[in-house]
Parts: sequence; C-alpha cells; structure tokens
Amino acid sequence: MDYFLGIDIGTSGTKTLLIDKRGNIVVSASAEYPLYQPNNGWAEQDPEDWWRAVKSTCAQVIKKSGISGSSIKGVGLSGQMHGLVMLDENNNVIRPSIIWCDQRTAAECAELESLVGKERLFEITANPALTGFTASKILWVRKHEKENYERCRHILLPKDYIRFRLTGEYATDVSDASGMQLLDVRNRRWSEEVLKKLSIDESMLPKVFESPDITGRVTGAASLVTGIPAGTPVVGGAGDNAASAVGTGIVKDGRAFVTIGTSGVLFAHTSQMKTDPLGRVHTFCCAVPGAWHVMGVTQAAGLSLQWLRNEACYPEVVEAKNSGEDPYVIMDEQAEKVPVGSDRLIYLPYLMGERTPHLDPDCRGVFFGLSAKHKRANLIRSVMEGVAFSLKDSQMIFEEMGIRLDEIAICGGGARSRLWSRILCDVYGIPLYTLTKTDGAAFGAAILAGVGAGAYRSVEAACGEMIARNRSFEPVRENNIRYQRFYRLYRELYSNLKGSFKRLGEL
Repeated sequence: MDYFLGIDIGTSGTKTLLIDKRGNIVVSASAEYPLYQPNNGWAEQDPEDWWRAVKSTCAQVIKKSGISGSSIKGVGLSGQMHGLVMLDENNNVIRPSIIWCDQRTAAECAELESLVGKERLFEITANPALTGFTASKILWVRKHEKENYERCRHILLPKDYIRFRLTGEYATDVSDASGMQLLDVRNRRWSEEVLKKLSIDESMLPKVFESPDITGRVTGAASLVTGIPAGTPVVGGAGDNAASAVGTGIVKDGRAFVTIGTSGVLFAHTSQMKTDPLGRVHTFCCAVPGAWHVMGVTQAAGLSLQWLRNEACYPEVVEAKNSGEDPYVIMDEQAEKVPVGSDRLIYLPYLMGERTPHLDPDCRGVFFGLSAKHKRANLIRSVMEGVAFSLKDSQMIFEEMGIRLDEIAICGGGARSRLWSRILCDVYGIPLYTLTKTDGAAFGAAILAGVGAGAYRSVEAACGEMIARNRSFEPVRENNIRYQRFYRLYRELYSNLKGSFKRLGEL
C-alpha cells in the first residue's frame, strides 16, 4: 500500500497526517506554537517554531503508523498564506515572520498603489493592495528595518520555508503565490512589471509551480530529524484555503466551502477567472491546474469565539474541565437555548480589522444592542451569528460576480458545532453538508501529494475517490427570513461606525 503525508502549517499549530491511497487517515499529530503581538494590530511568529512542530509531528506520525518508510510516496504542504519569511545569504531567518493578520502596513499599501497604479495592480494581481498581503510587508521592512532588508537574499511564504528545510529548494505554488500581490494571477507567473515598479529583485523569490507538481525531494539531513525517507518527493502543495478546497472536494463549478478556523473563509471554485471590481473578495489561482477560486475572508471568525471563551466564559471552562468535555460543547449547549437573533444582540467580528467586504484595518469588534437582560449565552450565540453574517457578505458579492453556489461544505473547527452549522445554513439559505473527514488543509495537501506521485491522474479524480459526505443541513425558511432582517441591520452598523473606527485608531 502506498501512503502520502500532508503537512499544514497553520496559525495556531501544525497538523501532519498520513493517508493511504483510498483516502483513509492512518494517523495524525498536532503541535502548537505562540503568536506574538509586539504592538497593537501587529502579528508575528517564529519560523523555527513551525520547523520544530513539523519535525515533531512527522516523527510522531511515522512512528505511530508502523509502516515502512519506503511506503511513503509523497509529501504535500499547506499553510497560512501571506506570511513574510526572510532569509540571509546563509539561509538564516532574519526576523520573525510578519503573518497574514498583521495590520501595520496601511501606508505601504498606499505606496504600492502609487508605484504600480491602483487599477493596474488590480489588473495584474486580481486584488487591491491589502495590509495582510506579502508585498506591503516587504515594503514595510525595507522602509523601517533597512538593515534587515539589505541582508535579505530569499523571500518565502510559511509553508515554503518548511519546504526549504525539507528539500533545500526555494519554491512555491501558484495558489499561495497569488496572495503575495506579486503574481500575474491570470498567467500564473511572477509579474515582471510589478516587481520592477516595486524594485524587488525576482531572484529573491522562489520558483512557481502548479500545486501537484514535484518541487524537490527530502534531503538526508531532513530525513534524520523528521523520519521521512530521503528522496521522497515534495509537491507544490497549496495555501491553506486552496488545500482545504481539495480536502473537501471543492474542485468543480457550483461548489463552495465555508471554514471557521482562526479566520473564516467562504471559498468557491471557478473554471473562469472572475474578479470583483471593488476588490472586496480575492481571486487566486487554485490548486487545480488551470483554474481559479474566489474567496472572502473574515479575519476573526473562530478567533472571536476563542476570545470570548478565554475572557468571559470561565464558568463554562470550569464545567468542561470537571466533566471532561470540550468547553466549546458547553458553550454550544448554552447558545442553543437562545432564539434566532440572540434577543436582539448583534456582534461585529472585527477584532483584527477586516478584509471582506470592508478592507479596513481600523474597524474593531462591537456588541450592538447589549442590555441588562443578556446573559453569556446571548454573547456566545451573537458571536456565532455575527461571524455567519460576516461570511454572508462574501456570498452576496459572489452572486454579483455571477458565481452561483448550489451547496456549501463546512469545515474547520466550526464544523464540529451543529449549532454553528445550522446558523450558517439558515443565514445562507443554501444546503450545507459536513464531511466524514474534517482535516481539510492537511488532507488536501496529502491528496496533492498522491496526484504528484502519480497515484491519480488529476486532482478531480483523486477527490472523487477519497472524499465522502457525513451529515447535511437544509435551511429552515422561517429562520432564514428572520436572519435576513437582522443581516440588513448588521450591514448598516459598519457604515454608521466607519468614521468612529478611524477616530478610535487615531486616539
């Protein structure tokens, strides 16, 4: 039997799993690491933390599996997008990685648009200049840390740093490269025009591959510390959302997935490149060669519920500890007692600024309508509903772009919550379903490894054989009608508060 490894370098931790050719998950392992916020709105991680997590989880998985190393035929990588990793001439990490949710680069985004031209930048990269993307981070380092920039010889994304540690190769894939704002997304290659106008040397960037392509092979040194046999091929892999699409079978038109992890995403496959002229959602190359995807992002989706758990749900945490239950299960049980609309309490999930649809680093979280009658259960449900409303924004934009959604798969941590799945289904008004496997990005990376190793003729064929559905949700009409009323008010709130958010940021 042939086996394939999938490694996902996420924001809160790394997950590694081993699958067989039929798509059965043999064994998996996870390891966490910290996120650092040296200033308000900043977010950084240490790439060495990622590498330690990869070494640990790979070694655990291979040891637990008990299989012969020669049976591992390929490795696929996935990871958080947009993070800036800078290496010097000796391949040492120069500074902590500035990751996707960092909001420090508003001035650099304006500079980027000035240098390239706002409309031209959108034409080439399919997206407006965004604080989360990599290009503005590069400009920030060049402006504020000149010595670090002058030492830089290689620029990599998070998963591609792990690729380098595994193979010694500087490489990336088209889906992850799309989020750097340096790629010609239509033609799936670095943009000479953008690089020239930004004075960024292309030699610092990795070579670009399609997701199933073999990009290198595991070195002897990496084999010693990970347990992966030397010579094992490593494929291009994909950014976390593109890999999740493969892991959930979203590889054909009309299909979409919604995921609630640290961030939240609504992702739809499209065989034709389509863009939103207002730049509210992103268009990237996807992990299926020759195709694209559109995605809207809520910066603080699962992060909002995690924040609430940590800061306001101590009784639920204690109850969970005493009962041996997950605190989120207890929180779900509390929220289920609250009616649709959380007794007129609306939450805006802008803890880390927002990407879709506002592109606003200054907006912040809000509970609107809070009164003395509200309990923690109301807060919990309103957070779930507020995140669902934020993700509904993406659905509305997709419809404007002519992208029809027939059904939506739900994955990520939010898929474990029946209540959150039900809320999303009722808010969208579209059937939702969960999958038998909930390891989206890591599983998708492993599938890509199988395609690259020749076990399957295409990504679509591999997904057709490996992915199965679990439970389904049909929208409840009366709930959908009620949510439409709350959603209209939710949309008004940002417009009413936009100027106040800006002034708050200036205080």
